[in-house]
Amino acid sequence: MTLASRPSGFRSFLARAVALLALASPLLPAAHAQGMSADATQSPSLYVQGSWAEKSTDAATLGLTLPWNSWRTELWGGEVRGHWDVYVSRWSFDAAAGQPSHTTVLGVTPTLRLRPDQGRSPWFFEGGIGATVASDRYITVNKEFSTRFNFASHLGFGVNFGEQRRHELSLRVQHVSNAGIKSPNPGENFVQLRYGYHF
Repeated sequence: MTLASRPSGFRSFLARAVALLALASPLLPAAHAQGMSADATQSPSLYVQGSWAEKSTDAATLGLTLPWNSWRTELWGGEVRGHWDVYVSRWSFDAAAGQPSHTTVLGVTPTLRLRPDQGRSPWFFEGGIGATVASDRYITVNKEFSTRFNFASHLGFGVNFGEQRRHELSLRVQHVSNAGIKSPNPGENFVQLRYGYHF
C-alpha cells in the first residue's frame, strides 16, 4: 500500500507529526546553547506515545527510559549512548469474529542513540531491538499473530528542547513480529509519535 492509498486519517497524522517536529525548531537555538553541564537528556524519562498501523490498528503507550550512564562511544563525529526502554501498550484493532479487539503489550528494548556534533546537538537518531509479550494474540480481520511473544525493532529521529533539554519529541517506525519462530508471522508496522520528559 502506497502513502497515497493510505487512509486520509493516517496521512493527516503523518502531516501533524512532521509539523510538531517543525514547530519545535524555534526552540533549537536555545536548546543548542545549553551547556552540557545543564543537559538533562542523560536522566531517565517518562513518555507517552501514539502508534498507528494499517487497517485501523492503533496503540497507546506509557513508558520509561533508563540511561546507561556508564557507557558511551564516538561515531561519525557524534556521540552514541544507550538506554533501556520499558513500556506498556494497549493495542486496539478490528478483531476477527469471536476474538478480543484489544491486547495489552509489555516490552523492553535496549536502544542506541546517536547525537551529532559530539553529543551537543539537540537532534538525535536512534534504533533498537527488543522483546514483547502480549496478554492476547493479535488476531484481526486481516492478519493473525501465532505467538504472544514477539520482537520489536525500530528506527527513529527526534529533538530535545526547553529548559535543560528536558522535553523530547520523536518520530519512529516500528516493526513487530516473532522473527519466524512460528507461523503465521505476518508482522505489523507502526508509525509512532512520542513525547517524553526527562526528570
